[in-house]
Amino acid sequence: MVVTPAGRGGEPRRVTVLGSTGSVGTQTIDLIARAPDGFAVEALTANRNVALLAQQARSLRARLAVVADPDRYGELKAALSGTGIAAAAGPAAVAEAAARPADWVMAAIVGAAGLEPVLAAVRRGACVAFANKEVLVCAGALMMEEVRAHGATLLPVDSEHNAIYQCFDFARPDRVRRLILTASGGPFRTADRETMAAATPEQAVAHPTWDMGAKISVDSATMMNKGLEIVEAHFLFAVPEERIDVLVHPQSVVHSLVEYVDGSVLAQLGTPDMRTPIAHALAWPDRMETPARRLDLAAAASLTFEAPDPRRFPALRLARVALQSGGAAPTILSAANEVAVEAFLKRRIGFLDIARIVEETLAALPHTAPGDLAAVMAADAEARRCAAERVGV
Repeated sequence: MVVTPAGRGGEPRRVTVLGSTGSVGTQTIDLIARAPDGFAVEALTANRNVALLAQQARSLRARLAVVADPDRYGELKAALSGTGIAAAAGPAAVAEAAARPADWVMAAIVGAAGLEPVLAAVRRGACVAFANKEVLVCAGALMMEEVRAHGATLLPVDSEHNAIYQCFDFARPDRVRRLILTASGGPFRTADRETMAAATPEQAVAHPTWDMGAKISVDSATMMNKGLEIVEAHFLFAVPEERIDVLVHPQSVVHSLVEYVDGSVLAQLGTPDMRTPIAHALAWPDRMETPARRLDLAAAASLTFEAPDPRRFPALRLARVALQSGGAAPTILSAANEVAVEAFLKRRIGFLDIARIVEETLAALPHTAPGDLAAVMAADAEARRCAAERVGV
């Protein structure tokens, strides 16, 4: 299937994948490889996994491969020797890769490290598919201002925001009454706080329906991912926080819903496979085939929904507080959460300590609005320092 973006006259869509060796990145590569006539790869980037990055670059005949860790440059250059594929290393090289002339950029770098590369792609007016919540959580107001100023397009890859994107009436946004983000509830949906207090990293990353990386799996277990998604949805769809709801849906079939003023509720459904929202963004405004298992509602038999428990999942409240506070509060929320999740995965803190550290960090720091990306990064760094102190680093 050939994907023909508007204005390209039948040529393959030129793409760049930032974070190509991670969970979303590898699934994006899988889809590109299944439609080789539809895509030409401009650049691929990875954090440290040189072996997989080089393999992907050779397989897809990328023009450039970049490893964020500058110490891995020699290894990458050697792995690509004789291929004609350019090699580069370091954070600046990752941002430069995002600024290269690709029609479409996948932003799949986890955490605040993805901010500068996404901004580089936005500033050249690219179509940017983003799986990095922090793009809008940490710098939502600044990022949306840059999108408008440079005529860029943001396509959400998170299954929830992608579902809303497919159901949202952008021509008449005032007709939208409410956004409803669905959540699986994670591995601890029915667990009591005593069980959660004793939870191990292995239990926290064992997501019941989705195959995701460790960090986002822990975020799902705490429901911080849903809190971050509330912030993200607020900026992406310009909907106030009080009109964004969360509903626990364990089957992960209904990916999110949009309620309209006439009482109509539109929902996007599908099997829990990230290749579906990735493909929607990759082929947009067209659609493409995917290997995702097809939804069989008769086999599913029943779909259930329940309200989240705010006592067992305080991260939802913290995210709303951060959004209501405004300024740098969402940046602080995200940065403190990253530090706490990493500490939990390294067994330095308990599962319930994640939300505690985030709350204490939010309370300890000023929420002054950052005026530019440098100020965002400064707020992020200060939040990380503050959270690390509470971890005991």
